[in-house]
Amino acid sequence: MPNTDNLVLDSIGLSADERGFIPVDGHCATKVPNVYAIGDVVRGLMLAHKAEDEGVLVAEIIDGQKPHIDYNCIPWVIYTHPEIAWVGQTEQALKAEGRAYKTGQFPMLANGRAMGIGETDGFIKMIADAKTDEILGVHIISANASDLIAEAVVAMEFKAASEDIGRICHPHPSLSEVMREAALAVDKRALNI
Repeated sequence: MPNTDNLVLDSIGLSADERGFIPVDGHCATKVPNVYAIGDVVRGLMLAHKAEDEGVLVAEIIDGQKPHIDYNCIPWVIYTHPEIAWVGQTEQALKAEGRAYKTGQFPMLANGRAMGIGETDGFIKMIADAKTDEILGVHIISANASDLIAEAVVAMEFKAASEDIGRICHPHPSLSEVMREAALAVDKRALNI
């Protein structure tokens, strides 16, 4: 929940919405000139890394730069065992949107590094546009999912295709190989299953 109750927003001409958030535009600006709000008191994900990126965005705006944030490329992580991480769209959202997509999934159980460290629970699933092959979402359940998701975020920020990830050499043995395998699986080309 946003913690805006005791901020005395009305003293500067602001108020929270019905859910307690401070309304902002796409650049975190409030309706009061030169007043910005970021993080847990504004719409969107309540994640520290999202707030940090919004802080950088605001600092760059103040400095006269032209920053951007693609909220679709902000990763989510649940720090359980195994960890759960995802970025981008879900199949359910794409179905509701009517967008054609394809998926590839690869199990951690088939990965040599996962077997070696005794962490074989989980998988990586990649979702790509059916026509362009652009990566639309990546979902991970695995040890170190919070680290593995970063590759998907980079790929999505640069509008990479699943084929792009499939063509990148990944170190062996490593958990990151499962990202490549999931990318190859989008076109039914996984190497090790």
